[in-house]
Amino acid sequence: MISGDDPTRVPDPWRPLHELLAAMDAEIEQVYLSRGIEGVRPRFAYPLIRLAHTGPLTIRELADSLDRSHSAVSQTVAALRKEGLVSSEPGPDARTRRIALTERGRSLVPFLAAEWRATHATVAELDAEIPHALTAAVEELRRALERRSMRRRILDHLVEPPR
Repeated sequence: MISGDDPTRVPDPWRPLHELLAAMDAEIEQVYLSRGIEGVRPRFAYPLIRLAHTGPLTIRELADSLDRSHSAVSQTVAALRKEGLVSSEPGPDARTRRIALTERGRSLVPFLAAEWRATHATVAELDAEIPHALTAAVEELRRALERRSMRRRILDHLVEPPR
C-alpha cells in the first residue's frame, strides 16, 4: 500500500461538467424514448445524419468528416451496427469496409435531424440565459490551451516522487 496523501480524496474539478453533460445526454435520450425510439444514443445522431447526406463511407472517411478520432468513430459504428442502424460492405480495398445506413437508420434520420436543430436552438437559449455563455467559455478555454497546452500546464505543476 502506498503511504502519503491520496490525491483522489480531493474533489475532481471536472466531475460537475462530466455529470452535467451525462445528464443532458440522458435528457436527449428521454426525448428519443418518448417517441418510441429505443437503442439510440445522442452520440449516434451526428454520424447517422452525416451518412444520410454522404452515402456509405469508410470509418476513416466518416471520422474525418465528423472531425473525430478513428478510434471513437470505430466504437460508435460498432454500437450503431449492434442496434441495427448501419451495416458494412466491402470498401475500395480488402482492408476497408464502407459503413451504410440500414433501413432502420435511414428512417430515424428525419427525426434525428429535427432533434439536432432543436438541441442547437436549446444551447443558444441556454447561452442567452446564463451570465457567461458556455460556448464562449469553451472557446476562451480552447484559446488559452493554444497559448499554453494542457500537457505543458500539467508538466509545469508536476512534482514527481523521488525514485
